Amino acid sequence: MEFPSLALVRQVAPQPEVADLPGETLSQWKKSGLEKRISKGASVGIGVGSRGIAGLSQIVQATIAYFHSLGAKPFVVAAMGSHGGANSHGQRELLAEYGISEEKLGVPVKTDMATEIIGNNSWGEPVFWDKNALAADALVTISRIKPHTDFRGKFESGIAKMIVIGLGKRDGASQHHRWGFKGLRDMLPETAKVILEKTPFIGGLAILENAHERTAKIEFVSKESLFEREPVLLEEARGLMGRLPFNEIDLLVVGEIGKNYSGAGIDPNVVGRLLIEGQEESFQPRIIRICALDLSPESHGNATGVGIADLTTERLLASIDPVPFRMNNLTACFLLRSKLPLAFPNDRECIATGIETCWQPDFKKIRMALIPNTLELFEMWVSDPLLGEARANSALHVQGDCRKISFDEKGNLDQKYWFPQSFQGRRNGQH
Repeated sequence: MEFPSLALVRQVAPQPEVADLPGETLSQWKKSGLEKRISKGASVGIGVGSRGIAGLSQIVQATIAYFHSLGAKPFVVAAMGSHGGANSHGQRELLAEYGISEEKLGVPVKTDMATEIIGNNSWGEPVFWDKNALAADALVTISRIKPHTDFRGKFESGIAKMIVIGLGKRDGASQHHRWGFKGLRDMLPETAKVILEKTPFIGGLAILENAHERTAKIEFVSKESLFEREPVLLEEARGLMGRLPFNEIDLLVVGEIGKNYSGAGIDPNVVGRLLIEGQEESFQPRIIRICALDLSPESHGNATGVGIADLTTERLLASIDPVPFRMNNLTACFLLRSKLPLAFPNDRECIATGIETCWQPDFKKIRMALIPNTLELFEMWVSDPLLGEARANSALHVQGDCRKISFDEKGNLDQKYWFPQSFQGRRNGQH
């Protein structure tokens, strides 16, 4: 089969960015006024989750340094719900991959899964909270605020979700997810109210990232201002997030999916496919066919969201570990988006089938885009029909001429060649 030639397009719109992560982190903690609330010798839990926040290790280290400066005794507590196989060892491994370990930080890292019931929310449901967090004199979180992959509401991914789902461990995560999106959109804030009243949580560091997945803003949000301030920051984050710059695509090829790119593996906010039972689809952008080629090793076999793609490779399906895959999806109760798509022996056959089935029989008119993942969208390769739009868009810059799609001897794309500045390229020592 003949494959479309592709040209590299870069998104060049200016992006806000924090130049000094440790410095800005310390500045926000110093502005927080917590020195009046933290006594010398107090134990301070720092809730850290499983998301790939840019510069997370630097932010956590600066946070630890701040509380040490107050004479407190900080420690890290895992705040990631049922991720990492919903067990202590798996969560410790996930944190270590982000540079969050006792050896590197010099403080205890607690990943126990035990919770206590601290009361009931307005739905009559019990509220679970991490025992280690509950035993602390004070608890803060390091939380990225961004649009959620599963629902729309005043509180999506952020501080409120971390204290409810993350620090609720598997018990809290399962409880809210079994209600479907209503448990996240509607019940989660009600649970948060109980946590604000009955736990040592005193505030969180809100992190916003730009379209290049670099830190755009850091702001301390106090317990008292959480319900007022987080929705404002969420809308700010929504305006910053990376997007595909085309409204209609016949074929989208995604180099890797994975939990390190999106909680849904493939970000529904990017591809316009929610795939939640009973929920309406936006189909913005409108994409006819999606190919997912590989699963990131950082996902530890958890291919959550693979069903958002239409076509995949046998390599991707073979890399699935059924234990975390089932655990995460059965806990989340969103099963539709993780049904297994049709699989092919290699990338060449997968992409060829995408071309054959993308509802555009005129080969020269196929609107095709190749991206490394749904997190890093600052660079993408597009076919000629999309280049006209790219050249007319001042936020896009076409880099050089079109290239023929090339495959290795196994029929697979060399992703570090096509995306040397992406996570795939950096993982392989390119940068």
